[in-house]
Amino acid sequence: MTDRVLVLNCGSSSVKYRLYDGETVRDKGTVERVGEPGGGPADHATAVREIIDRVDLAGLGAVGHRVVHGGRRFSRPVLIDDAVFTAIEDLVPLAPLHNPANLAGIEVARRALPGVPQVAVFDTAFHHTLPEAAATYAIDRDTAERYGIRRYGFHGTSHAYVSKRTAELLERPYEQLRTITLHLGNGASACAVDGGRSVATSMGMSPLEGLVMGTRSGDLDPTVIFHLRREGGMGVDEIDDLLNHRSGLLGLTGVNDMREVLARREDGDPAAALALEVYCRRITGYVGAYYALLGGVDAITFTAGVGEHSPEVRAAALAGLERLGIAVDPGRNAGSGDRVVSPDGAEVAVCVIGTDEEREIARETRAVVDSAR
Repeated sequence: MTDRVLVLNCGSSSVKYRLYDGETVRDKGTVERVGEPGGGPADHATAVREIIDRVDLAGLGAVGHRVVHGGRRFSRPVLIDDAVFTAIEDLVPLAPLHNPANLAGIEVARRALPGVPQVAVFDTAFHHTLPEAAATYAIDRDTAERYGIRRYGFHGTSHAYVSKRTAELLERPYEQLRTITLHLGNGASACAVDGGRSVATSMGMSPLEGLVMGTRSGDLDPTVIFHLRREGGMGVDEIDDLLNHRSGLLGLTGVNDMREVLARREDGDPAAALALEVYCRRITGYVGAYYALLGGVDAITFTAGVGEHSPEVRAAALAGLERLGIAVDPGRNAGSGDRVVSPDGAEVAVCVIGTDEEREIARETRAVVDSAR
């Protein structure tokens, strides 16, 4: 059995790593500000080389790599060979901000650790169970097929880990549980999980669609793009930058940290108050929609930075849903750790669970390597 696993999670400007012996973390860290002027390492390749050089990798059994986009080809984690590497390269147009960083980490690790199995774990893989009606956009079929336009979904490892952990917390069979998971970090997404299968998710062809995020707009009328091009004279790259990097909480308030937004609201800032309402209203709408799609819900689970640490957001996002059996107990909501925050006897359990994407990647990596032996 493969016990010792190194997990590399290359984000757009950081590299997070975890070294596991079974379920125990032996080493961990994050290299920040990768590629930023006056920041950290010059690029992701340099950052990963530094990590490999300084971490004790004696007895390493495998390396698990987070890969953001697996397209339609990769529905589960896979051992990385040259063909898989090329296939991930081919998917760069679908994730131009993320897959290149993932590939840089893979390339360095394969060269530095040539005898160690390398596994790609895809953010999109958990959502391969989406029904076609959930994954299909209503545009010309031939055009959609030609350019790979469909809903792929993201944060898959987080939604998978948290939905499983919810079943454990509630002591309920995972295959019988209907759960809405709310991953609320700087990036944010909702997922409806029915018996361990993703059946709806808010992010689409890219991580831009869906909930309001730190710097991303989330759902937007496509006409806004045409209007900015025709009336504002903005180029495609400028609009892309606006919607991905200068929108969301940042666009509404000038800051992308929910803690700062809440502090400004308390100080009477109307822009912050509006931003919080826009943010939570979007979540409420998705919860209601997914409740309908699932035909009822057993649990709603908040996770990631905002989801785990903001009782104000949790309460506001679920306010008004009491007729659906959804409520938050103020005392429990103000607590800490993995827990149920709904009142005793509530029809729907509302939970707070810390996500652990790296642990899920390690588990999936271990399973792939062990099954190949």
